[in-house]
Amino acid sequence: MTLTRKLLWTVFALAATAAAATGRVDELARDYAADTFGRALLTFAAARTLNGVISAAQGTELSLEPGGIGVNLSIGEVLDPINDLIEQFSGVMLVATSSLGLQNVLLRVTAWWGVSAALVIAAALSLIIVWAPPIASLPARMALRGLLIASLLRFAIPALMVFSSLFFETFLAEQHTAATQAIEATSEEIEEFNAETAPPPAEDSSLVDQLGAMLGDTLRTLNARERLENLRQQVSDSVEHIIELIVIFVFQTIILPLVFLWGLVQLVKAVIARTTQL
Repeated sequence: MTLTRKLLWTVFALAATAAAATGRVDELARDYAADTFGRALLTFAAARTLNGVISAAQGTELSLEPGGIGVNLSIGEVLDPINDLIEQFSGVMLVATSSLGLQNVLLRVTAWWGVSAALVIAAALSLIIVWAPPIASLPARMALRGLLIASLLRFAIPALMVFSSLFFETFLAEQHTAATQAIEATSEEIEEFNAETAPPPAEDSSLVDQLGAMLGDTLRTLNARERLENLRQQVSDSVEHIIELIVIFVFQTIILPLVFLWGLVQLVKAVIARTTQL
């Protein structure tokens, strides 16, 4: 083994040992994991709130009689496009939060002192092999491969969480914020629509009061039609935002971890293959 390779393996072993001993990588990963998990829970809560509002409003039909002419406005028809989608989105968010919870468990496992001790032992053996007088190449390869495997087990999950969070903050945060705000706005719009279009309680009144009530019904009908049309457009926009959120969380919590771990394994395989040249 050349002097350059010896120095590179030494730096790697010492850096891995220092990172495991200080726990700084674990702390950083825990912070990112907490932010990601909290963000997922808030999004899941927004989806469940919208689902509850839709369930309460589904099937509601407004029967207005301005001037004695019956007018029926069905909010359920407006909410049909988003009703099934929000149920599927809730399922996706349940899977996403479960994936994040599993990553948190694995993070605690990899931060266990036993895993760190195994890494320290592997690093010590590799340094002894690297700097000892020339010996058979097989023990040297085994020692270096053991160091790589121990490092992978110790730092794969923390590195995944840090990488995933940085990727989200760089490419997905703005889109996620806009989509979540749109869902919350839709929930508020549906609640306000139900409250503002609810007919007033019937009570005995004079002719003037009846004429005033008739005029109020007419204005309320016109306003309800306008609000219903605005709500229809907002629901249509929310469908797009929900699909965006599905893509974001499926990518961040399922696809990205798989791709990252696959790439990490391939990298370790490539480095291990180079050790055969010792």
